[in-house]
Amino acid sequence: MPAAAKSPSASKHVMTDWDPEDESRWDSRLAWRTLAISTYSMVLAFCVWFLVSAIAPRLGAIGFDLTTSQLYWLTAMPGLSGGIIRLVYMFLPPVVGTRRLVGWSSLLYVIPMVGWFFAVQNPNTAYGVLIALAIACGIGGGTFSGYMPSTGYFFPKRLSGTALNLQAGIGNLGMSVIQIVGPVLMTFGLFGITWIAPQHTSSGDLWVHNAAIFFVPWAIVAAVLAFVFLKDVPVKANFRQQIDIFGNPNTWLMTLMYVMTFGLFSGFSAQFGLLINNTYGATSRFAGMADLPSGATYAFLGPLIASIVRVAWGPLCDRFGGALWTFVSGVGVAGTLVWAALFLNPSDPGQFPGFLWAMLVFFFFSGIGNAGTFKQMPMIMPQRQAGGAIGFTAAIASFGPFFVGVALSSMSASTWFWICAVYAAVCAVICWFQYARPAAPFPG
Repeated sequence: MPAAAKSPSASKHVMTDWDPEDESRWDSRLAWRTLAISTYSMVLAFCVWFLVSAIAPRLGAIGFDLTTSQLYWLTAMPGLSGGIIRLVYMFLPPVVGTRRLVGWSSLLYVIPMVGWFFAVQNPNTAYGVLIALAIACGIGGGTFSGYMPSTGYFFPKRLSGTALNLQAGIGNLGMSVIQIVGPVLMTFGLFGITWIAPQHTSSGDLWVHNAAIFFVPWAIVAAVLAFVFLKDVPVKANFRQQIDIFGNPNTWLMTLMYVMTFGLFSGFSAQFGLLINNTYGATSRFAGMADLPSGATYAFLGPLIASIVRVAWGPLCDRFGGALWTFVSGVGVAGTLVWAALFLNPSDPGQFPGFLWAMLVFFFFSGIGNAGTFKQMPMIMPQRQAGGAIGFTAAIASFGPFFVGVALSSMSASTWFWICAVYAAVCAVICWFQYARPAAPFPG
């Protein structure tokens, strides 16, 4: 039966008699349209969230006098604010509805982009202003905890792994998009804005402000699409009703799992370019040597790999369950972080490939875990609780860029990598006994 014939009745913006588990009360075309538009908006959200990580490595070249510690803190702040904003957004889907959530969020992305557009044109911009703009970029990371539960309302459990990981994986690609497209946009004039002169560097002219302003029109398009084509489903709950997720032990255990996967992934992705520069590149002990690697060249690879893997593993999670893959991820993350730690005190820049490959394999395993965890939650919890748990776990995990940035600025990188490896190993053990082993109490 075609979707149009079996669509639930609807008011102008709100669906009624909606139940994804009942084919006669589920509009598949609306569900996939919602996924497409909200995912498009989420790509832009992650571009905003990681905008600072694309700009920060270029600030020294265009005249900003910032220390290594200041750059780490600057890159870490979107993670801090993103996590805090996620703690708010996790409650919004059943309160404001999908349509307004996506529409107004898309417009909010414009604020930090315009701010950075002006700030980078003046190397005398106060560090406090840069920190404030970095905090504003957290809106891009924060909306994830609203978008994902909202999307979960539109799909039956049998498709939850595919749908949620399509959205999360493609959305996460925004991290790579800004790190790939950003440096390219900085090399030429854009939109005919000829009245802004390029900034002169030793390696040529740069238009760093382009990376910020380029995505503004696309964010406005996302808002228009949301307000015109999206609808809300009748899932409603106030704040008091939603906090029942904290009485479910699985909320806390799945938070540990998702911090191990997405928290470490997002944290090391945000700091990857600076970590390369400070360990093997121009600001390392090898400064002045020829042919040193540049962090900007490799920064996009982590988000790209993890995001593609997350999309690819969605159907596999639907088929085999998410718990197995979360366990595999925990083992892989622990092992690869130990591998990478062995290359963080190099005696020769020729050791860089060993570190690079360790990190790329780490991003691969983190992508598997990101897919596995999001399949688990809809399977082991009721629908509304699963939506709230997804929002909460995503909120806590999004502090990853902040904590990784703070850790790298306050202790040796190798020490931090070993700490993270031990944490991942503990998570793998918990996952095995609680979710993945035969006869586990909560298989998912």
